[in-house]
Amino acid sequence: MGHLLIFGAVCITTWFLVIAFWPRMMLSVYKRALLVKGFGDGPVPINTLYTQPQALFADPVHAALPPGSSRLMSYGTNRDTLYVCGWLDLRKGPLILHVPDMAGRYYSVQFTDPSKNVNFAYVGKRTTGTEAGDFLISGPGWKGAVQRGMTQISSLNNSVAVIGRVFVADDRDLPTAHALARQIHLVPFAGRQSSQQAWAG
Repeated sequence: MGHLLIFGAVCITTWFLVIAFWPRMMLSVYKRALLVKGFGDGPVPINTLYTQPQALFADPVHAALPPGSSRLMSYGTNRDTLYVCGWLDLRKGPLILHVPDMAGRYYSVQFTDPSKNVNFAYVGKRTTGTEAGDFLISGPGWKGAVQRGMTQISSLNNSVAVIGRVFVADDRDLPTAHALARQIHLVPFAGRQSSQQAWAG
């Protein structure tokens, strides 16, 4: 009887540990696939966004990828949205996310705290609309000024996982959707300030 109780306690404890740590483990796998292997064009540099290639979206099983690349984005994904992904490190300062005018098209950019597996902010049709815009992504403790017309997204963690999705209506719509997805990009906030000051001078 005692052995059964011990076995049951071990099983229950293991189950709770899996539930608690599995999402973080998956985010760790996602980070490694992104920064070390990449998804077809080599490793994705930190603080940049990678857009799923048209060929990988159209044929996720047979699309040719360079040796060592990951197919993490091709399996178990939606078949009507292109993916945009990246990993942010905000220790050196904020970043600016630019999104183009989506003209009513559904899209979303999700920001996740990997330490807690919590989605803490969204940019997209349901939350911010589909007009072009710039969003300041800042880390913990940042106290700078936010430029007029720019919305601030504050993260409690310097590490942020980013997953974006852009709706694709059909095969004919794929080139248009892909062109829009590629326009979702990041620039350093400091670089944006310097370029504006140089233009003003």
